[in-house]
Amino acid sequence: MRQQCVLEGIEATVDRKVQENRKPRTLDGEGEAKLVMLACSKPPEGHAQWSLKLLSDKLVELEIVDTISTETVRRALKKTA
Repeated sequence: MRQQCVLEGIEATVDRKVQENRKPRTLDGEGEAKLVMLACSKPPEGHAQWSLKLLSDKLVELEIVDTISTETVRRALKKTA
């Protein structure tokens, strides 16, 4: 940071740069809300509770997302508690 401050100035060092290589979020706020509603609902016939795999498959089936991993579902549910 010191070197950048000397070469580019204090403004260039302090200002945040736009992250261009970031992957867009799979679930936005609305998608997370639908996931929580789904997880709180009654599980499908033949299952005692929702699994991460069942939830991810249902999100794709309901066309909320094109594809989603069980890890993304887990993180979203953990974040919303």
